[in-house]
Amino acid sequence: MKATVFAEHGGPEVLHYTDVPKPSAGPTDVLVRVRACALNHLDLWIRRGLPGISVPLPHILGSDIAGEIATAGEGVEGIKTGEKVVLSPGIPCGHCEQCTAGKDSQCRQYTLFGYMVPGGYAEYVRAPATNVVSMPPHLSYEEAAALPLVFVTAWHMLITRANLRPAEEVLVLGAGSGVGSAAIQIAKVAGARVIATAGSDEKLAKAKELGADDTILHSKQDIASEVKRLTDRRGVDVVFEHVGEATWEKSIRSLAVGGRLVTCGATTGFEGKIDIRYLFSRQISILGSYMGSKAELLSVMELVRRRAVKPVLDKIFPLAQAAEAHRRLESRGQFGKVVLRIP
Repeated sequence: MKATVFAEHGGPEVLHYTDVPKPSAGPTDVLVRVRACALNHLDLWIRRGLPGISVPLPHILGSDIAGEIATAGEGVEGIKTGEKVVLSPGIPCGHCEQCTAGKDSQCRQYTLFGYMVPGGYAEYVRAPATNVVSMPPHLSYEEAAALPLVFVTAWHMLITRANLRPAEEVLVLGAGSGVGSAAIQIAKVAGARVIATAGSDEKLAKAKELGADDTILHSKQDIASEVKRLTDRRGVDVVFEHVGEATWEKSIRSLAVGGRLVTCGATTGFEGKIDIRYLFSRQISILGSYMGSKAELLSVMELVRRRAVKPVLDKIFPLAQAAEAHRRLESRGQFGKVVLRIP
């Protein structure tokens, strides 16, 4: 089968479109004919190399997968050949204490497609049957692939970790990112007022189209000062943070008394300073968040079926141009998801 593979860490140039052996499905697995796979920043980090983590090489990236069932293992029930599906991106062990409690991403063996196992930059991928989710019928494969990772991440951050409530105010950083565009929509469905940031007027206009009530042009405006102005100096109840070092202190200063900062990443750096006196005197909570559960993804998919939220596509590339797709994501010029189409 055809796949885009890298055999050494480095820039986009290490990605090569080539022939690799086709996987087969085990007794409790399915083999999915991949039709589309969306990119995530995780793909960039794995390709570059993560300190202290050895990824099996050569490696196939891709956590966000949509396609159709090619074959199902002999022990698989209720899944039909030809069925259009998306794959829940996280792979837990399924039997530990955390898994049985529905806390998939806290499983000590938790991994993702395209991380420690082969992903969706290929014509076929093997997946546990438990990861199969029916694809909403009104979506294209590319739209479906744009959903799983960012929407389950945003849901877990806002609804599960931050316990977002109706009428609260939320600051969503990086509205043009996949997870930012998902967070705007989920926060609006939850009944919140959304303030979104982006680096261009074009991106802010698109954020408004997704439901943002107010916007901040972070390339020209100070985030914390604008938040205080927009909230009559109160601050927001929740900050949706995934940028990291470049915005950390501004995010903290944007919180209201008793506010919650929830973070899932740090694309600009890993150091975040805080005055501990500010933390306790204002009773602020800082919450870490990582991925989410299949149950949370199913909640998202129901909202997609009701057309209450939608995937946001930036640009579609053929699988053979995965390197160009990586450059697009690295440029930070996108709004929404960059997606690979697999012929």
